[in-house]
Amino acid sequence: MKLFYTILLTLIMLFIITFSLVNTDPVHLTYYSFIDVNVAAYMLIFISFGIGIIFAGFIGIVERFRLSREVAKLKKKVKTLEKKIPNENSLAIQETKAEETTGKWNS
Repeated sequence: MKLFYTILLTLIMLFIITFSLVNTDPVHLTYYSFIDVNVAAYMLIFISFGIGIIFAGFIGIVERFRLSREVAKLKKKVKTLEKKIPNENSLAIQETKAEETTGKWNS
């Protein structure tokens, strides 16, 4: 399995290197008067890709925290319900014992 990951990583790195070598043309990037710069096409694409990965990771972290809070809330609810179950079971057992003993005396 480690060999597979090494081969996969090598192929990805090869793709990145060849992509960078082919797309070296400068791109003029202008955003109103704030940004006015020439950047290589591959750098613009890699920077956009990196920002997208960071943004998606941030969204994933926020979602994970939300889900962990929900799990904690549900675990707390389960504990309170489990505390009620023994009380209900003991009442049901007492009722069945009471029915059994009254049934013997009535016969």
